[in-house]
Amino acid sequence: MINSNGELQDMATAKLSMENRGYKYGDALFETLKVVNGHILFFEDHYFRFMASMRILRMEIPMEFTMEFLQEEILKTIEANNLSNHTSRVRITVDRGEGGRYAPISNTINYNIIVEKIENHFYSSQLENSNSVELYKDYFVAPGLLSTLKTTNRTINILGSIYAEENGFDNGLLLNTNKHVIEALNGNLFLVKNNCIKTPQIEDGCLKGIMRKQIIEIVSKLEDYDIEEASISPFELQKADELFITNVITGIQPITNFRKKTYSSTVSELLTEKLNIKIRLLS
Repeated sequence: MINSNGELQDMATAKLSMENRGYKYGDALFETLKVVNGHILFFEDHYFRFMASMRILRMEIPMEFTMEFLQEEILKTIEANNLSNHTSRVRITVDRGEGGRYAPISNTINYNIIVEKIENHFYSSQLENSNSVELYKDYFVAPGLLSTLKTTNRTINILGSIYAEENGFDNGLLLNTNKHVIEALNGNLFLVKNNCIKTPQIEDGCLKGIMRKQIIEIVSKLEDYDIEEASISPFELQKADELFITNVITGIQPITNFRKKTYSSTVSELLTEKLNIKIRLLS
């Protein structure tokens, strides 16, 4: 079952109009959340990022779109799919409906919510999985406010994923037009060198990730490590002790190899442990 503007519909019969602006022009935003046994992880952060993104795209936010309203709609959809006692990936998408060409005829929105079951309640360091990466250099991200938003226009992520698959890599790293490394294809990037943990600054064009925010908060409270938000050059990757990718579904995913460099996972294991403690406290 999916939730379309508050109405529960069967996935098999739900239809999207060919005139939908999200389909025709990529005029849509989405938010991906993890829900564990009916508890939406980091929901306040997701909500405020979602609302800020809608304002940036000049979408008209309905008066009823409160945090409580969206939480109720998410949990209603999860319950309709018999997943209240499981862990779910939830995707909320908003678009401007139908009509117009580049200029919409209205800034009012439609929304839909889809859910799927996933296995892991808590985050694991995924040490059993190889995660080799390479730079994706066919196209570059132009840094700016729009590049920090989760719009449905993910062409560079799609092409980068195809490139990685065709060339035997597990993931790819994106560069901006200044040739700085800004993020992975599916999450934010962190680099560890000695006692410094570094992540690209938002101004370089990386996604303003929810898990990125959690990791920055956790590291800022650690006595043995410093956190830095700054540009990362490709040269720094091979000098690093450790690299890892973060997103709200998988948590922290260590990078094992970049070219001839093999990385440790000491910090990612520590942060995964701290992250799970934080989740238990929130729950």
